[in-house]
Amino acid sequence: MTMRLLLAALVAAVAALGAARAEPAKPDLKVGFVPGPYEDAFKAGVEPTLRAQGYRVRTFHFSTGLEVNAAVHRGEVDANVMQHSVYLKAYNDRNGTDLVGIVQVPTPPMGLYSRKHRSTAGVARGATVAVPSDPMNLERALKILRDLGWITLRPNGNPVDVTELDVIENPAGIRLVPLEAAQAPRVLDDVDFAAIQGNFAIFSGLKLSEALALENMTSPYVNVVAVRKDAAGTPWARDIVSAYRADAFKAAIRGDRFYDGFKLPDYFE
Repeated sequence: MTMRLLLAALVAAVAALGAARAEPAKPDLKVGFVPGPYEDAFKAGVEPTLRAQGYRVRTFHFSTGLEVNAAVHRGEVDANVMQHSVYLKAYNDRNGTDLVGIVQVPTPPMGLYSRKHRSTAGVARGATVAVPSDPMNLERALKILRDLGWITLRPNGNPVDVTELDVIENPAGIRLVPLEAAQAPRVLDDVDFAAIQGNFAIFSGLKLSEALALENMTSPYVNVVAVRKDAAGTPWARDIVSAYRADAFKAAIRGDRFYDGFKLPDYFE
């Protein structure tokens, strides 16, 4: 091959690479969210990276996790950001789906809030505590109460089976009030305390710093980006993972006091 032909081939290869980056194989990327802080984090530090790679990013809003998971399963959106791995596994088991998490995201912990009390000391007998009605998040709430010394829990290795019956000691006679998780902020005036998931607390205007106690959040309860299993290895899914792990995203989160108190994924270390 002559030098001129070699140079022409090199120029063509570079041009092809640039075109591929400017127009990825899947140019339209649809991401679903429920109320909470995850869309703001995505727009602040992930979406700009994806757009710079040539993606046309569209975000969609859903009222519940069930709706947005169903949308991913049906292919109506490509990914969603709203759930932890325990919830995702339970959803798959219950619905026969195969959604998978591809990367963890900064997640606000569940907290215990009150408008009637300024501390958790000396809890009155018969105090009412609103807790999530779904077993997975009920377990998280009960562990907060356990860590405060208010109750004792029966060991249970399966969070999807946890019920109020797993409370085996309740010396203060606390009355649990099970509610759909999103409703908890609305009943703060009606109960003594409410265990509220971080996303719903923030969406309702509460601050993590206002919580009287925060859960000790472990890895399975850190939220993830979920996609269909057959999409997990696609270039666009890998680009989402890379955008979350990028220095630009880390800087956007670390530079915003709003995210103080969030549980950060291991890749922030």
